[in-house]
Amino acid sequence: MARTVVSLIAFLVILFLILPLVVIIGSSLTTSSYLSFPPEGISLQWYVKVFEDQAYIQAFILSTWLAFCATVIAIVLGISVALITARETFFGKDFLASLFNAPLIVPYLVIGSALLQFTSQLGFSQTFWSLLVGHVVIVTPFVIRAVYALLDDSQLQLERASADLGATPWMTFRYITLPLIRPGIVSGAFFAFITSWINVELSMFHTNASLNTTPVQLFNYVQYSVDPMISAVSAITIFISLIVIVVLDLTIGLDVFASDKK
Repeated sequence: MARTVVSLIAFLVILFLILPLVVIIGSSLTTSSYLSFPPEGISLQWYVKVFEDQAYIQAFILSTWLAFCATVIAIVLGISVALITARETFFGKDFLASLFNAPLIVPYLVIGSALLQFTSQLGFSQTFWSLLVGHVVIVTPFVIRAVYALLDDSQLQLERASADLGATPWMTFRYITLPLIRPGIVSGAFFAFITSWINVELSMFHTNASLNTTPVQLFNYVQYSVDPMISAVSAITIFISLIVIVVLDLTIGLDVFASDKK
């Protein structure tokens, strides 16, 4: 009986989370010129209009490239910080860990505003580089926490054994540490990429008329017009997230994360 109740609750929660996505995708397929659900007819015309709009094409390209660059940098920084805080003991270690994890609790609006003032002083505000710096700041904690969770004492013993057998630090990292933390790197990179791709709060401080990410472009669009193109862009964002999840599952397997935490 208890298992049935838990299963029912889980089903209702999943249904509650999925229904908004169904509404968005459904309303993007309507033939009407206004948002409606259920859709009035089935058509891909709003997707066609999105891809005919050069502003959205540029926004998609920018968001993807920005998320990719931010994720790569976050992986390098995240692995380094996670290894240092997990393996070393030094004065200020707790402060360092708190500093890198602060973006998880500080509102992105605050970070974006502060970073705008900082980059203005340095002369590169509202450029791709200011966007990149901001996105690296907010996505790096995801990689740090994912990798740090996999660094335990048993792995440290393997690293010491590798060193005792004559392996160089690089060989130990490549053949021992890296394979063991690979699930954390992949999961952290996944969250980092998605977080960067959908971010609007920080990004809107660092964009301009010719430099808009997809969420900011959509945010600006809804200020003046409300039509099914909004749902089409949102649906494309959902599809991109699903593609990333499928690629993640095919390359490493989502079950790796569950089994690793047992």
